[in-house]
Order: sequence, then structure tokens, then C-alpha cells
Amino acid sequence: MLLVEDHPLFREGLAAAVDLDERFSVVTQAGSGEEALTEAARTAPDLVVMDLGLPGLSGIETSRRLVSAHPGIKIMVMTMSEEDDNLLAAIRAGARGYILKGAPQEEMLSVLDIIGQGGAAFGRHVAERLGGLFAAVGGAPAREAFPMLTAREREILDLLAGGLSYRQIAQRLFVADKTVRNHVGSIFSKLQVHDRAAAIVRARDAGLGSATTGA
Repeated sequence: MLLVEDHPLFREGLAAAVDLDERFSVVTQAGSGEEALTEAARTAPDLVVMDLGLPGLSGIETSRRLVSAHPGIKIMVMTMSEEDDNLLAAIRAGARGYILKGAPQEEMLSVLDIIGQGGAAFGRHVAERLGGLFAAVGGAPAREAFPMLTAREREILDLLAGGLSYRQIAQRLFVADKTVRNHVGSIFSKLQVHDRAAAIVRARDAGLGSATTGA
């Protein structure tokens, strides 16, 4: 695990708390976004705890670059910010979880565990805010209903909801079947669903798939 936090005392306290849990091991730490990129390249961590208020490169941009450079990396944002814009920006940047500093240690470790196993999870207060955001957009377009998805993932979800097979989607988008399956796996994780049927239900509830025709 890589801890990215610019306050040394908080970072060391977090490292000590995480290392007490046998499920996790802190292999390196960073005090800035630039240092985080360097350390990630050096140690290839599978899990990152990311602060947003970093000096220099922001936590959002650092997350985006880490996900781009290391596609399998899993990022949990841990921040003081309760701003909706930061929450949505972090999800769009590839973060799989978001928790507020000051959350109970048990809650933080539980979120970390879910993310470490490939899922997506949020602290209790963050989940409530996220649920409110989804309720607010209601039947809005997918880009608003599913802000955690990339543009390509939304496109694939739309095609899935329209009844296309993975192969048909690959042909439609001129990509390999494996590429589609990789995107679908990411979609399942971000939507917190376990299969294609559940993803399609979520997508159709948001109004996707109705204009898709596949052949």
C-alpha cells in the first residue's frame, strides 16, 4: 500500500493504524503528488490511500495519472473535503472509494478491504451524499447518473443495456473482445454489481439502452 498525505504526523499515524491490520501492509509513503508517482513506479503498490489537498500536483490529478500508468491500481481517497465537486471529480479520476478524515478506524479499514478486493466503497457520510446526488439527477443522462464511469464505460454500458453481446460491442467500437470485457469488469466494480443482468437493470433505470440497435 502507498500512503499519500502531506502532513507527516497524520501520515505516520495512519500507517501505524493500517499496519496493525494483517490484511494490509504499507510499503511506501509520499508527501506530494509528484512523489507518489515516483514511489508508485518504484514499488508498484496495488492499493493507494490518497489525500486531495496536496502541495503541487493535486490528489485528483495524481489519482488520474496513477490509474493511467497502473491500470490495476486501486485508490481510496481520504480527505477533509465534503464538497460534492471533489467527490465526483475523485470518482471520475478513477478512485474506487472516498472516506472523510475522522471516520472511525473500523469504517476506514472496512472500506479499504472492499476496495482491496476489487470493489468500490465509501464512508457512511460520503455514501449518503452520493446517494443524494444520484437521487437529485433522477432520470438525467448517464453522464450525470453514473459520474463514476468514464465516457467509454458509459458508452459500453449503454450498448449492454441495448442488448448487444460483448463481441457485438467490440465490433461496434472497433476494439478487441478482451478490451470490452476489461471495461465491463470496471463497470461492475464501480456500480457495485456482480453480473451483467444487474448492470443492465441499473442502466435501464437511468434511461440507457433505449436507442441502441444491435446487429
